[in-house]
Amino acid sequence: MSVTEILVRAPAKVNLLIRVLDQLPNGYHNLWSLMHTVDVFDLLRIRLNPDREGLALTCGDAPLPSDKGNLVYRAAELVLQRAEKNVGVDIELTKIIPLSAGLGGGSSDAAATLYGLAHLLGLNWTLSELCEAGATLGSDIPFFFRAPCAVVRGWGQEVTACCLKGERWVVLVNPGFPIQTKWAYKQLASQRDAVRPLGEFTKMVDRELSLSWEEVIGIMENDFEAPLFPFYPILGFIKDTLLSFGAQAALLSGSGATVFGVFHTQEEARQASTRLRRDTSWRIFDIPMGSTDLPHDAIHVSSSSQASKM
Repeated sequence: MSVTEILVRAPAKVNLLIRVLDQLPNGYHNLWSLMHTVDVFDLLRIRLNPDREGLALTCGDAPLPSDKGNLVYRAAELVLQRAEKNVGVDIELTKIIPLSAGLGGGSSDAAATLYGLAHLLGLNWTLSELCEAGATLGSDIPFFFRAPCAVVRGWGQEVTACCLKGERWVVLVNPGFPIQTKWAYKQLASQRDAVRPLGEFTKMVDRELSLSWEEVIGIMENDFEAPLFPFYPILGFIKDTLLSFGAQAALLSGSGATVFGVFHTQEEARQASTRLRRDTSWRIFDIPMGSTDLPHDAIHVSSSSQASKM
């Protein structure tokens, strides 16, 4: 019996290190980033509809478009075009990851759509084919096919899976306002005179593609912090608060506005998140990092029978 409906979980990500380098002719910037998934997921229910042709996308209560203005719609459209399929597809998106938060939610949703719909249609696309398709839609999308941990270069299309040894917990703190990525890049470009070269740590990672948490904790940095923190002092306050609550390191993720702290144990993370929830109305998650020992497991797919139980 063929599967006609699946449930796909699309994870959030954090940037453990992000360096923004020179600007490319296409308007994007060269990046060097160490990215890792975290266990906060959007949910996509994808169903083949035998009663009609074409796409139908619903986004629940999230203030998102349900047409080509949504990456999920464009990702599904791309799969159908490349597969030359004239079928009906219903997609229900449930947003858990905050919007415009530096957590890659939109890109992850698009990656999950590519993966899930290709799986549902039995296309047997390789990871390379999925990455290539994703790169035509958005710069962060290919990462999610090489997750949970990867080095991302270029404008996001060059992704190399790597191994991060050890376990940590993170506390994500989203203050409730969005930061648009294009605006963040403009602020960065207007406030720096030159691009700093990459350090020895990035060369070591490129060479070995294996590192430990002890190595990562000492080099975490984000080029967006210096230009954005003066505009949003609350971000610096959140970072300092996480450190004062025992985080081994704290950092803005992507272009914000989510700040995260890395904690050695679940108990330390839970204590910090409890104190923050008591005193604020921010969206706060305390979760483990995505699995570090099984490659390519970031996007989870369940069949229709399993999905009905979730």
